[in-house]
Amino acid sequence: MENVTVFDSPGKGRGLKASKEFWAGDVIFSEPSFAAVVFDSLAERICHSCFRRQDKLQRCGQCKFSHYCDRTCQRAGWAEHKQECAAIKNYGKVPNENIRLVARIMWRFDKEGGVVSDTQLTTLDQLEDHIEDMQEDELKEFKVDVHNFLDYWPRNSKQHTTEVISHVFGLINCNGFTVSDQRGLQAVGVGLFPNLCLINHDCWPNCTVILNHGKIELRSLGKIVEGEELTVSYVDFLNVSEERQRMLKTQYFFDCTCQHCKERIKDDLKMGGREQDDVKPSNEQVKESTDYCFQELDKMEQARLKGDYHEVVKICTQCIEKTEPVLADTHIYLLRMWSSLSEVQAYLQYFEDAAEYARKMVEGYMKLYHPNNPTLGMAAMRAGVTHWQAGLIEVGHGMVCKAYAILMITHGPTHPITKDLESMRVQTEMELRMFKQNEYVYHSMREAALKNRPMTMMHEPKSVEEGIKNLFHRRK
Repeated sequence: MENVTVFDSPGKGRGLKASKEFWAGDVIFSEPSFAAVVFDSLAERICHSCFRRQDKLQRCGQCKFSHYCDRTCQRAGWAEHKQECAAIKNYGKVPNENIRLVARIMWRFDKEGGVVSDTQLTTLDQLEDHIEDMQEDELKEFKVDVHNFLDYWPRNSKQHTTEVISHVFGLINCNGFTVSDQRGLQAVGVGLFPNLCLINHDCWPNCTVILNHGKIELRSLGKIVEGEELTVSYVDFLNVSEERQRMLKTQYFFDCTCQHCKERIKDDLKMGGREQDDVKPSNEQVKESTDYCFQELDKMEQARLKGDYHEVVKICTQCIEKTEPVLADTHIYLLRMWSSLSEVQAYLQYFEDAAEYARKMVEGYMKLYHPNNPTLGMAAMRAGVTHWQAGLIEVGHGMVCKAYAILMITHGPTHPITKDLESMRVQTEMELRMFKQNEYVYHSMREAALKNRPMTMMHEPKSVEEGIKNLFHRRK
């Protein structure tokens, strides 16, 4: 950890600053989890050792709960699962993911102490739990988890006070980091990464965090000078300043005073009206369209949850037709409509329509996000694939190249999704050359290839709000 130094960040508590200069894409540090578990809802579909999604998993013969890719993964995960396995059998049922994670943390703490490697910069005792900041309803759920943990915790394991156990529950409540699958496309579990907990928030950060081959990596988004504080964003920038501040106060218990919040940078773009021929809609028109779009987003989400994707298309299309002439192409509600409609239409294999809305989404994102934001990179990748599926090879290749340039910085060349994107970039480049030589031959060959290879369905569309969240807190 010679690349970083712990220091007292004014108004924030402890933080990390760079010990040397970094450039875009540099890995500042990587860190394995202190402990991690698979989400309850994905327990039978995700390997409990390597966190890969597999069609067929082998179940633990003892507790009947944990699932693994094969014997290799089961052996690799046995050190962590051994005590858990016996505890589940004795308890007679499987506790929730919070209890399972706290138990794994406590077992490792009892065995190895609060510092498990020479590179760990802080002990668990030094991390803030923010229990005193919890709301009453949240505190009730918290106490239920602690009570159930005490029932689950084996009598032959080292016993701890309720205060110690509550502290660890508080840690994962405000310091848990969602663990993604091997492609980085879906949150599949949660873990505790002590060094990561030391990094403070900024709505326009200089770093990003990704999971790569079982470890988190802190990567620089641009040039960072020696002595500069390292920051990440705890919430999506695609919210207005007031909403980001509310989310940060509610989830992480601090008031954000970053420049983008204080000066409300880009809020006007996120909630603005569309200007055409130097004519702007009135504030009343913008407000009316904004309110309507917000209501329709809720209806669309309800239809998505029911799996009624044709209804999703209907709601989105009607809303876009009504609000697109009024709202700016950077309006966040319109962007969410375009994003959802594009994803659903791709799932239903209406690729040309999906490509159009994906392109609009990316163009809007480019005006709002940091040029190296990983969300922008993933959106460009999705748009590139959708254009390729629609046979729009020129735009598709351009989008894939843009996505590749961003993900090389945010994810790095060894990340599985970057490797997939590199293959896609090579393929679309080859197809683009063929297209430029003879469009008719290109489309004929493409059509023949698609006929010989049945089109597979896309993954089911996700919630508008769903995403991989990095869970941190401010005061340490």
